[in-house]
Formats: sequence, structure tokens, C-alpha cells
Amino acid sequence: MPCIRGWTNQTGNGNIDETKELQFEAEGAFVLLPIRAQPKSSKNQIEGIHDGRLKVCVTQAPEKGKANRALLKVIKEGLKLKRSQIALHKGETTALKVFRISKISQNELRQRVANALHNSR
Repeated sequence: MPCIRGWTNQTGNGNIDETKELQFEAEGAFVLLPIRAQPKSSKNQIEGIHDGRLKVCVTQAPEKGKANRALLKVIKEGLKLKRSQIALHKGETTALKVFRISKISQNELRQRVANALHNSR
């Protein structure tokens, strides 16, 4: 299934306003990043924002953790995070997931999401 662009008003300028629908949560020193996973896509990419979640497409099938590992890699690279900063928090077997991000503020993470959305076009 191909990823479909245009889930939110993406202006294409890397503006942080395009991420206002994204619903971050704080948990202690961590930021919880809600994800809508799209496995078996035609591309590995951060696609947009859908229902308050960052939509991430991966080519891997959702079997034996392959899609989760691919999601982690796409998010890590797209948001310019270190591997030690990101972990799957909830949703190991569902499309709606939450990743735990450390050593970053909500504002910095929001800006990195905006940049990733801009760069994925």
C-alpha cells in the first residue's frame, strides 16, 4: 500500500506550525512521540501528521519485529537522533505506537519533526 501525502496542512517550509496537530506527551525526562505506522509501503519515510500522530511509512512487513526496527531507523535518521535516544514505548503489535525520546525538549523535537516533513517532500 503506498503512502499518501497531505494528511495535514504542510506548507513545505519546515515551519513548526505544521506540527501543531502532533500530540506530544512528557513522561519524566522523556518526550513521548505518537506514531501511526504504515508497513509494507513503497518507501521508508516520515510522511505527515494524521490524527495527532506522526505518520511513518516503512517497506518492511509487520512480522517478527521487522517493521518496528525499520520504523525506529526511519525516525532516528529523519529526526537526527542517536540510537540511544529512542525506544519503542507502546504498541509493539499495532499500527498506533508511541516512541520514547530522551535528551531533547518538546520544542526541539517539534522543530526536528517540521524539518523532517519539509525534507521528505
